[in-house]
Amino acid sequence: MIKRVDHIAIAVSDLDAALKTLKDLFGVEAVHIEEIPAQKVRVGFVPIGDTKLELVQPTSEDAGTAKFIATRGEGLHHIALGTDDVAGSLKKAEEGGARLIDKEPRPGAHGARVGFVHPKSTFGVMIELVEGPE
Repeated sequence: MIKRVDHIAIAVSDLDAALKTLKDLFGVEAVHIEEIPAQKVRVGFVPIGDTKLELVQPTSEDAGTAKFIATRGEGLHHIALGTDDVAGSLKKAEEGGARLIDKEPRPGAHGARVGFVHPKSTFGVMIELVEGPE
């Protein structure tokens, strides 16, 4: 069951510069920065009320986020929805006709389990399903 908007992710070329911009413009700061080697990204989470902005910087030219930036430029990458059962939510989405990027959950930031739904199934915006720490 989907419970909340967990975070909104923005693809960036330079995480440190992007975090500085958010601090300079809006006075908000990252509370968590983490590298996720399996996804070839470095991420920074900035809390905004009950949700977070996740800034995502690729750490390799062959990362999906690097390809995204090369094609579309920096910008909205995905919206993450919190669930109490990511495997069940992926299965339900697939049964409903969604094209999945992940058929099974994989490790995400904060030790969470995550799975992605292809943007062709969700109005051009990739959806990440997140099970784990809020």
